[in-house]
Parts: sequence; structure tokens; C-alpha cells
Amino acid sequence: MVKEDIAFFKGITLAQAVDNILTIDYTPPAPPINNYNDRSADPNIPAGSTWVNDYNSQLNNLRMRSYKMWWSGQIINHDRSIREQMVLFWHNHFSTQADVINWGNFGYQNNAKLRNNCLKNFKSLVKEMTLDPAMLIFLNGERNTSAAPDENYSRELQELFTLGKGPESNYTENDVIAGAKILTGWRINKQNGNVYFQENRHDSTDKQFSSFYNNTIVTGQTGANAGEQELDALLDMIMAQNEVAKHIVRKLYRWFVYYDIDEATEANVITPLATIFRNGNYEIKPVLKALLESEHFFDLANRGALIKSPASFTHGLCRTYNISLPGSTDFVEQYNAWGNFASFSTLLQQELADPPSVAGWPAYYQIPQYHELWINSDTLPKRNTLTDRLTTNGYNYTGYSLKIDAVNFAESFDSVTNPSAFIDDLLVLLHTLPAEENQKAYMKTILLSGQLEDHYWSDAWTAYINDRNNESKKRVVSQRILFLLKYLMNLGEYQLS
Repeated sequence: MVKEDIAFFKGITLAQAVDNILTIDYTPPAPPINNYNDRSADPNIPAGSTWVNDYNSQLNNLRMRSYKMWWSGQIINHDRSIREQMVLFWHNHFSTQADVINWGNFGYQNNAKLRNNCLKNFKSLVKEMTLDPAMLIFLNGERNTSAAPDENYSRELQELFTLGKGPESNYTENDVIAGAKILTGWRINKQNGNVYFQENRHDSTDKQFSSFYNNTIVTGQTGANAGEQELDALLDMIMAQNEVAKHIVRKLYRWFVYYDIDEATEANVITPLATIFRNGNYEIKPVLKALLESEHFFDLANRGALIKSPASFTHGLCRTYNISLPGSTDFVEQYNAWGNFASFSTLLQQELADPPSVAGWPAYYQIPQYHELWINSDTLPKRNTLTDRLTTNGYNYTGYSLKIDAVNFAESFDSVTNPSAFIDDLLVLLHTLPAEENQKAYMKTILLSGQLEDHYWSDAWTAYINDRNNESKKRVVSQRILFLLKYLMNLGEYQLS
């Protein structure tokens, strides 16, 4: 959370807050740039200029790294909308792996499509992903021909991307095969990133589907538009199934509310939201609006019920404490700093652009642990090491350092001179669950440096404010705040969202 955002939302109604969160600026952000000339010369793109429209397979490793750094920067600098959460949600849903794609350009194109469609129409997004270069590479769509139909994408389209594995998802193996034949013939021009249809690679026979799809026959087409015509027929047929809406709503619920969907939740939350989704022709925004304005969403049982994902944990640290990063005038170090937070997330087992499988990150689907998978004997110590380091020596690199500026952070609180009120405000910002009074009493002893009277902290802070250039006085308050922040972030409550 960001303190300024909390203040903003506290000043408006719930309906206004939800509208604000769901109002997306679809203006594309500045694309990733050549930040790598210090490691390898780019023959076409000068340092500081974007490479996204230049297709040079010899620079893919550097550009993929640049793309991941750039994405990390978008998360760090996001506005008050839900956009970055939705981009990551859809990336987890329509999972592709950078290591398999091995094209920075296509990784960026894929992200741009998710970004441009994140709260729009799900059916349109499915079509865009079906014909996305990164997806065509990742699930062998570009190799799918009439002579050798490849079932990878057809299978995941039904099993993961639309119908899921729910109780009413009863498509057959023959449906997968028929879908694969429909999807034959799509290619990628790797000189410009365009996807095109090659008719002589397409299976133009009729495709018979099972009783699950009402024995639908997709008539085989010929001509330049055959691929798109059959694809539209395939998606129309799939989207007519009730289970599609339920599957997507369940995934949204597990991302934003809670991992366990019991019978009551299925009947009283999932099914009504799925009805909104289907009746609204698969528009995404109305579903999220209904969820975020519901009493169920604000039920105390759902508060602090999910462990923060590594991406939220690491990038959230940067945002919450407004950690100073290099600016765009020093774009090499700026990208490196963004890349550090992406690397922190990777260490905690969530690498941007590289989920471990086509199903995404296991924390969103692996029964029965779900989100508990984010915390284990390897990742919890690393989470604590990260927060401890940011409150002590920081991470020092050539040209910049990553460290919490405790005094600057504290000065943003009007309550800072009152230790009890200051702690209450910190807890609102850093914890999602209320603290016990005995916990808060201990927290106060940290600010009071073991003394009993509030004025020991108030006097120290006032002495600093009246003599800001006195390093000794600044050190006194800085150390106490940092000790308190370290303690707060080592508590289990800090791991919850």
C-alpha cells in the first residue's frame, strides 16, 4: 500500500473508490529501451531508444532482460487503478514463458495486449492471445499444420484458458483434436512480428465436436479468411458453455479474495458473478465491479486471508517506502534498479514473464496449498533478509543504493510526534490485521528506546526537526524508526495482503 493512496480512498465513497480503481488509462506506457549498450552494441537501436519494433534475434537475451526490467518498472510506478494487478493476473492465466519464447519483442507484444485488454472483453482477449506470437511459439501454434496437427494450444484453450477443469467441463479428447485442426495454418513473420494465415497449411475439412458442444460441426473453410472464420466459430461454440464464466470468475476470486471456494461461496458468489459475466457478453469490468462492491468482499473472514505474492511483496516494498530510484536521465541505472526488484521477486519464486508452466504459478491452482506455497523454508528467510537489509545497510550498486529512508518516510505522517498514534498509522499501512494491545505496547518501547514516557520519542523527534542538519540527532530517530519497521515487517501479519 501507499500512504497517499490510503488517504485518497478514505476521502471518497465506496462506489467512487471502485470506479477509480476500475478506470484504466489504456494509453500505452513508453516501451522498453536499449539499456544494454554497456554490455553489447546494438547495430540498429541507439542507447535510450526503444527496440520493440526492431526484430534482431541476435539480441534476444539482452532485450528479454530489458523487457523484464521494464515490466518491473511499470509495477513500481503504477497508478491507483487495478491495471498492473490485472496484467499480472492475465499473464498467469494465459501463461507464456520467456525462456521458451526467446524473443524480447514477442514478450513485450504479449504484455501490451494483456495491458490493452485487461478490463475489456474476455472473448476478444482469448482471440488476441490465440493469435499472439508469444503464444503461437509457446504452445506450438506456428507448427500446427494439416499434415501434422498439434494439439497443445487446443488443449490448453479448453482446459486452462476457457472451460477449466470444473464439474461441468466435459469436453473430450476428440474435441481437442477437432480444435487443433481448426487452428492449423497460422504463422509468424519474424522480420516484423506480424501473424498471418497460410492457407495451404490449413485443414479445410469439417470438424465434428462432441455432445458436450451439442454435436456442433464447424464447417471447413477455404480462402484467405478461412483461419479466422473457423477460429471465430470455435470461440463462439466454447463461449456458449456456462462453465467458461464460472471458471474465470473462480480464478478472479482466488486472486483477489480467497483460495478456498466452498459450496456456499460457489452458490452465492461464483454463480451470480458468472451470470453477470455471461449476460454481459463476457465484459470483465462489470464482474470485478460487482465483486469489489459486494458485502462478501469486505467480510472480515476474507481480510488478510492471502499471502502476498512475491511480486506484490517486493515491488510493494519499493512503493510503500517510496525508495529512491535513479531517474530516466540515468536510464541504465534506472533499468538496473527496476531489475533488482524483479530479481528479488524471482528469488521468492515468482519470475516476471516466466511462470513455471502453462498453468501459471502453482500458488493459484495447486490443491490444497494454493497461496501457502509462497512461504517455505527457502522463501521466508529470503523475505525477512530483504526487509532486514532494506532497514540496515541496504543494497549498494554502482551509482545508486536501495534502502529505506526512515526519516523521510516518517515525516509524511502527521502523527509522528505521538508514538501511539504513529504506530497506529504504521499498522494501517503495513498490516492488514489489527494488532493486539500488548503488541502495540512493545512496538512503543522500540520508539521510546526502552523508556516509559512518550516524551522520550517526542523530544527526540522535535530535536531533529529543529536541527535537521545535525547528523547525531537524525541518527537517533532514524535508528528507532528502522528498528520498528524491521520488527513490523518480520511479523507474520506483514506477509498477508
